[in-house]
Amino acid sequence: MEHIRDIETLEALYGRPGAPSLRKVVHQLTPLYRKWILASRLCVLSTVGPEGVDGSPRGDDGPVVKDLDANTLALPDWRGNNRLDSLRNIVRDPRVSLMFLVPGSNNVVRVNGLARVTADETLRHQFEKAGKRPATVIVVEIAEIYSQCARALIRARIWSSGDESGNLPTIGQLLSEASDGVEGGAQYDEEWLARAAKTMW
Repeated sequence: MEHIRDIETLEALYGRPGAPSLRKVVHQLTPLYRKWILASRLCVLSTVGPEGVDGSPRGDDGPVVKDLDANTLALPDWRGNNRLDSLRNIVRDPRVSLMFLVPGSNNVVRVNGLARVTADETLRHQFEKAGKRPATVIVVEIAEIYSQCARALIRARIWSSGDESGNLPTIGQLLSEASDGVEGGAQYDEEWLARAAKTMW
């Protein structure tokens, strides 16, 4: 299999980008991009570090981020599995990308920028829920914002294809397989909902 090894060959296969795809890029929150981003309860955080790349879903029951000003977003780091892959990457390499989704919309909004991790008490307090605060907050300095082409979500019929999760393996089954049976998959699945309910925020 022959691989493409230079940009010129790659660009020759696709042609020039359409003018609107370049014009839609802004470098701070505009009123309409702000409205879109604050309607999102789910985003994917992408980071890069010495060990490689990481993509992590981030969700909330309201806006997944807060806008601190026209140039800055704040993303709480709620409880997870404590692997800290994204946070470790940000501490060592601040480049991040956020991909915001809104249920029912086939459009996606992207934010690229530089991030820092803070345990600032005042900022953590802004995200308090049920008496709990995130351990840290990711503060993103916006470099660019743009909308993503809707074709991928249209092709996938992601919002209209119905629930297709019935035949998927459970996380416990995946865990058992990856650990050669050392981790008890059935017990993990049985206990997960109760455990998650205690540590959701």
